[in-house]
Amino acid sequence: MAGRHSSAPATMIVTNTPAADLALTNLAYCSPPDLHNFAVPGTKYFLALVGDSAVLSLSPHENIRAGHIALNAIQRRHARVSTGDSISMSRFIPPDNFNLAMLTLELEFVKKGTKNEQVDAVSLANQLRKRFINQVMTTGQRASFEYHGTNYIFTVNQALVEGRDKSNEVERGMISSDTYFIFEASNSSGIKVVNQREAASSNIFKHKEFNLQSLGIGGLSAEFADIFRRAFASRVFPPHVTSKLGIKHVKGMLLYGPPGTGKTLMARQIGKVLNGKEPKIVNGPEVLSKFVGETEKNVRDLFADAENDQKLNGDQSDLHVIIFDEIDAICKSRGSTRDGTGVHDSIVNQLLTKIDGVESLNNVLLIGMTNRKDLLDEALLRPGRLEVQVEISLPDENGRIQILQIHTNKMKDNSFLAPDVNLQELAARTKNYSGAELEGVVKSAVSYALNRQLSMDDLTKPVDEDSIKVTMEDFLNAVHEVVPAFGASTDDLERCRLNGIVDCGERNRHIYERAMALVEQVKVSKGSPLVTCLLEGPNGSGKSALAATVGIDSDFPYVKIVSAETMVGLHESSKCAQIAKVFEDAYKSPLSIIILDDIERLLDYLAIGPRFSNLISQTLMILIKRLPPKGKKLLVIGTTSEVGFLDSIGLCEAFSVTYNVPKLKTEDAKKVLRQLNVFAEEDIDAAAEALDDTPIKKLYMLVEMAAQGETGGTAEAIYSGRQKIKIDEFYSRLQDVVRY
Repeated sequence: MAGRHSSAPATMIVTNTPAADLALTNLAYCSPPDLHNFAVPGTKYFLALVGDSAVLSLSPHENIRAGHIALNAIQRRHARVSTGDSISMSRFIPPDNFNLAMLTLELEFVKKGTKNEQVDAVSLANQLRKRFINQVMTTGQRASFEYHGTNYIFTVNQALVEGRDKSNEVERGMISSDTYFIFEASNSSGIKVVNQREAASSNIFKHKEFNLQSLGIGGLSAEFADIFRRAFASRVFPPHVTSKLGIKHVKGMLLYGPPGTGKTLMARQIGKVLNGKEPKIVNGPEVLSKFVGETEKNVRDLFADAENDQKLNGDQSDLHVIIFDEIDAICKSRGSTRDGTGVHDSIVNQLLTKIDGVESLNNVLLIGMTNRKDLLDEALLRPGRLEVQVEISLPDENGRIQILQIHTNKMKDNSFLAPDVNLQELAARTKNYSGAELEGVVKSAVSYALNRQLSMDDLTKPVDEDSIKVTMEDFLNAVHEVVPAFGASTDDLERCRLNGIVDCGERNRHIYERAMALVEQVKVSKGSPLVTCLLEGPNGSGKSALAATVGIDSDFPYVKIVSAETMVGLHESSKCAQIAKVFEDAYKSPLSIIILDDIERLLDYLAIGPRFSNLISQTLMILIKRLPPKGKKLLVIGTTSEVGFLDSIGLCEAFSVTYNVPKLKTEDAKKVLRQLNVFAEEDIDAAAEALDDTPIKKLYMLVEMAAQGETGGTAEAIYSGRQKIKIDEFYSRLQDVVRY
C-alpha cells in the first residue's frame, strides 16, 4: 500500500542513533526544525518514506544537526546505506483504512548462540502493540526490541490491512490496538513460541468484521450467519474456554444445493478469511487413482500436515482447512457402486477415520460441497463429521440485487452503466436465477453493449471507450437469452396453447377462475403447502391449454410441464427418475407448479387389456401426495382424457379437486367464432350449430382446413380479416372429419 507523498523528496545525511537505548524504539531521529517537514496533516504523526523501502516514524532530538537523519544499524542495513551517505526522505501520508489487521513476525536473537528461550505470545503481543503503536510496518522490514532483558529482532513476513486482500502493491500498514500478532521462529533460532492460540482470542479471522459483498458473495448473509454460529463460534474463544465447556470444535461442514448458487465461492472465501494454513482445495474426482491403495493414500496425504502440526504443537497448532469440491464423486453410499474393486467404499472408510477416528484431529475443518446430498454416505453426515449441513439455495429478490450489484459495481464506477439501468426491476424479473446465471445475464448484457461498437465490415476500427454504455434494454435482452435452469418453462407452456386463449363460455371461465383461486391459496395459505387439481375431459377440450395458461398467469418462479412426448423411448425406471427430478427441482423454489399432462400417456395406458405401468403409477401417487419441504409450496395440475381409468387405479384420490373441461356447446362455439372473426356474421349461427358438442381443438382444425380450401382463400387472408370462410367450404370440410 503505497500511500501518498505530499512533499518533494529531500536528501538527508545518514548518522548514528544518538543513544544505544533509542535503537530499540524503531524510530528515526532528526533535528527539531526538520521535523515539521514530515508532519501528517490532522494527526500527531511524523512519517517518512526512507529511500524506497520502509516507512519510519520520526522523533526530534536536539543532538541531531539539521539536514541529518539518525538511523540505527538495522534500519541502515535495510535501506542499504552507511553513516555519512545521503538518502532520499519524503513525507508519507497514509491512505484511508491503513490499520493492520494482522502482522506476522519472525523472531530471532540479536546475539546468535543465545540459550533457548520460551516466548509467551500473549505477553509479547501486548508489549509490542504498546511499544510500536501507530508505527508503520512494511513487509521485509526488520526491527530490534527488548523483551524480558533479552534483545530480539523481528522480520515482518506479512502485513495485512483490514478489508484488503493481497495486491501487487507493497504490503504495509499501521499498528493499532486491534492488530493481531502472529509469531514465527525457526527451529534453529532457539526460540519457542507458546500460547499462540491464546493470543488469537477472537482473531481466528483475518478481519474484525465481514463484508460479504467485498468478498464477492451476495444473497447468502443468513447462510453465513448459520455457518459462523455452528462452525466458528467455538473457535473464537481460547482453547481453555472450550476445554472447560467440554466441547470439541466442529470438524466438517457440507454446503449443498443447486448448481451455480455459490457453494464453491463461499467455501473458498471462508478459507481465505481464516487465520490458518493456506486451504487445500481438492476436486473429488482428482483423488481417484487407478492403482490399488493409491486413492486411500491420497486421502491420508490431505490430513498429513494437520497430523504433524497437532503432534508438534498440540492445541497451539494452526487451523487446517480442506475444501472438497464435488464430494459426492468419491463419498457415495457404501455398497451403492458396483465397480468390483470396492475403491469407493475404501475412500469413505478412510475419510471417516481421518475426520473422527481413533486418532481424532481437532485442528481440521473439512468443507464439502455437492449438488447431490442424497448420494452421500450417511455415516459422513453424522455429528463429529460433516455435521453442519447448510443448504445454499436459489437467492431471493434481495439476494439477487446484491449479486447484480457485485457484478455491475466496476462498470458503474467506470461510468459504463447507463443511468436507466434499474437493478431492482432486474431482480424482480430474474426469479429462480442462480448466482452463476445472474453473472451470465450481466455478461450477455455487456456483449450487446460491446457489439454496438463493432463493425463487421471493419473489425480493426478503433473503439471509442467513452461511448460504451450497458443499457436496461441490454439487460432485458440478456434475461431472454439466459434461461434459468429452475425457472418457468415458458416455451413449453406456450406450445400447449399455440392458438392462443379465447373465451369458450361460462363453464370454461369458471374452471379457470377456480384454478387461479387454487394458485392464490398456495401463495397465501399457511396450512396448504401442497394443492393438487385434476382437469379431466374429452380429447381436444383444451385441458392442456387451460393448465398452461394457469401456469403462465400464476407468475410462479418455477413452472414445469411433464409430458409423455419428452420421454419417448425411455424405460419405465428412467421415466420415474425423470418425473422425480422435476419434483426435486420444484422443491428448490418457494412457489412451484408442476403440470402432469395426459397422465394416461405417462402411465403407458392401453385400453386393450387394459395395460399400464404400475411402477410409474405408484411413483406418481407418492410424489403427488408428498408434502414439499418446509418453506416450499407446490401446486400440481394433472390432465387426463381417461378419468375412469385413473379412478380405477386410485390415482384420482391423490388429487384434491377434479374439474371437468367440457366440449363446446352451440352458444360457446358462437363466442369462439366471433372472436376468431373468420365467418361472415350471417354464417356464424349455422357454423356454430354444426359445431355443437365439439372439442375446441377440433374447431380450430376445421377452421384451418376450411381456410386452406380452393374457395375459402389463403389462411393469411382469412386471419387478417381481408377474406371470410365460406359456409359451403366449411360444411365440406366438416364431412371429411370423423366425429370424436
